[in-house]
Amino acid sequence: MFLDYFALGVLVFVAIFLFYGIIALHDIPYEIAKKRNHPHQDAIHYAGWVSLFTLHVLWPFLWIWATLWREDRGWGFTQIQNEQHELHHEVLKLNKQIEKLSEKVTQLELTQARQAAANTTESSSETRGER
Repeated sequence: MFLDYFALGVLVFVAIFLFYGIIALHDIPYEIAKKRNHPHQDAIHYAGWVSLFTLHVLWPFLWIWATLWREDRGWGFTQIQNEQHELHHEVLKLNKQIEKLSEKVTQLELTQARQAAANTTESSSETRGER
């Protein structure tokens, strides 16, 4: 008789423990959002409760949603945009440098061609004068 009541007590304890354990598990994304001062923490909290009724399908997405936000950098996209902006300006600078270098190479090729033409003219006139 005592073992029956003991077994019933253990079953009730396990059921209550599992019930509160599942609720605590589904509050993890909300706790993360609250700790990070997430702007959508209420929505994450409510979606955690909805996830209880959708067989926990939403829970991994809630966890991801809660961890994406950081108070110091927000969603993190502005940093990427700033880096892309800086890279764009560096590429423009490099393009200008390449254009300048191309112009210098063209000028050097022209002066070299002129000097070669002048040397050819001098050598042909020297050969005519020697004859």
